[in-house]
Amino acid sequence: MIKDILENNQKIQPNTELLQTLKEYLPQFFDVQGYFKIDKFENEIKVNNISEAKDGYRLDFVGKDYGRLQTGQESETVIIPDHEHNIKPENAQSQNVFITGDNLEALRYLQNAYTGKIKMIYIDPPYNTGSDGFVYNDKFEFDDEKLKNILGYSDSEIDRLKNIQGKSSHSAWLTFMYPRLKLAQRLLTDDGVIFVSIDDNEQANLKLLMDDIFGEGNFRNSISVKRGTKSVQAQFENIDKLGIAYEYILLYSKNPNTRLNHFYFDLEEKKAGAWNNHWRGTDRPTMRYELFGIIPETGQWRWAKERSLKAIENYKNMLVELKNNNPTQEEIDNWYFNQSEEVDLLRLSNNNKPEHYISSTDKKFGNNLWADLQVNGTYELESIELSLFDNPKNSLLIERMLKWITDKNSLILDFFAGSSTTAHAVMQLNAEDGGRRKYIMVQLDEPTNHESEARKAGYNTIDEISRERIKRAAAKIKLENPLFAGSVDLGFKHYRLIEPEAKTIDKILDFDPSNHQLFEKDMISIFAYQPTQTSGLETVLQTWLIRDGFPFDAQVQEIKLAVYHAHYVAESATLYLIQTGFTHEALKDLLNKIGNHELIVNTLVIYPYSFAFEQMRELKYNLKTNVEVPITIIERY
Repeated sequence: MIKDILENNQKIQPNTELLQTLKEYLPQFFDVQGYFKIDKFENEIKVNNISEAKDGYRLDFVGKDYGRLQTGQESETVIIPDHEHNIKPENAQSQNVFITGDNLEALRYLQNAYTGKIKMIYIDPPYNTGSDGFVYNDKFEFDDEKLKNILGYSDSEIDRLKNIQGKSSHSAWLTFMYPRLKLAQRLLTDDGVIFVSIDDNEQANLKLLMDDIFGEGNFRNSISVKRGTKSVQAQFENIDKLGIAYEYILLYSKNPNTRLNHFYFDLEEKKAGAWNNHWRGTDRPTMRYELFGIIPETGQWRWAKERSLKAIENYKNMLVELKNNNPTQEEIDNWYFNQSEEVDLLRLSNNNKPEHYISSTDKKFGNNLWADLQVNGTYELESIELSLFDNPKNSLLIERMLKWITDKNSLILDFFAGSSTTAHAVMQLNAEDGGRRKYIMVQLDEPTNHESEARKAGYNTIDEISRERIKRAAAKIKLENPLFAGSVDLGFKHYRLIEPEAKTIDKILDFDPSNHQLFEKDMISIFAYQPTQTSGLETVLQTWLIRDGFPFDAQVQEIKLAVYHAHYVAESATLYLIQTGFTHEALKDLLNKIGNHELIVNTLVIYPYSFAFEQMRELKYNLKTNVEVPITIIERY
């Protein structure tokens, strides 16, 4: 099931992820053995006159090499669908996803099916304030000798690295964030962006870290957002610092060529339309032509000649429609508002200067000071009677980002889900504009404090509160938007990431494929999860689907081969044989279906633990000799 992953993870190097990226984009610089031909690469750079940076700086911290190592590893967990939750009517067809588990493991899985698919990421990671509970808890997956060999560390460097375990130092926080941001960057679409909330404690380090991962050229803005602050200065004779009135949101793109949509603030009162001088000082001779008998000697007209002449014609047509050669501004605004599309208008002013129309608006161009919104969204949780988080984010804040960045079909990721504000904002915006945006939320099943109100209310882990917030927000949205709610996806599919027990791992590693008997231990039911009534088959299949690059909403058919049940993904013609009980009749039926073109199979994935040696040999022999088109056979242990 995950045997090859367990073995491959032992071979991972800090530069594994980098080499995989280079192979993807620069395959010409690798030989047949997979070695990078650096001499050829350097020569290509010199031939094409690409200059090298001779100065600059580099971000270094204890744990950076280990963070790079983590980036290249695959997840050693399994994906357990919440069967009981997922079959409910409101969730059965949902394309929204909630993952309970370590977000590093989730991000590793998402690489397979969602690389280049996420339009917007928003995260609100721990701020490392000293009081927010952050400590570094990622496990060290190699012993000291292995770390020495892989990283080239000395004994003292190994000690320094392992000393961050359970700590909340800057190095610990950076080591925690590095692999997560590195993996997240790959998930973004070419025009995708990431927003990261932070405060003064780690803002400077986060900026350096994101410059390192995303590139300085992809930094777009540091946005300041108002936070609630208590004024305590009057209590003391003097103070050590000013009160903190703002937090920050760092915005990075994946691609330096990405252009962002215009960003607007809403105005309290609608601004009336106006007329603006059509001449501008920028000196472009090609934009100087005759308008109303005027040809400017310097500067330029704002529009190309054809557009300007069309705008003059539009203005004349408006006067005809209004039956008024001297309409008021209000009449012009009302006429403009009733047009089915934007219309340019150009006229000669009372002082004989060409001027063009700027329509009335209830918005103005925005900037990076979002003082009109507060970070805290406690009032929203109070409105759904779920006031169990200390500092939940305001969904209006996330909704603003969504309106600015996403389109109606975008996929949004939040891998520090917390109180699931992002999911709330996605559903709310979909209800408002009829969008079909989808979200993926990830939240660790971190225990709630034993003395907390959350524990008293019956919530044992943070993710339980996260999911409850989505359910209550969905109910509120449905109630408040009766016309749209029926077409909005207000449900979600739930999955857990769980590391198999040590005894299960031992069984996987001890399996001998040359044994002529069927493996005596049941290697399917050991992956069952009773709390959610999830079968072992569901766990194995879902884990493999994501691993093979199929999203959580992939369409999977159950195919009957005689009395044997297989699973099939039509989009890639992939057939999964997982269960025991594969007979000669099942093989015969499979060959007939392939031969009669009832079933197209490009790839066959087999769970060898469910097959005896002779069954496997017969299956592979017949598929190699009795089908017209070769089938790729994968034995997955």
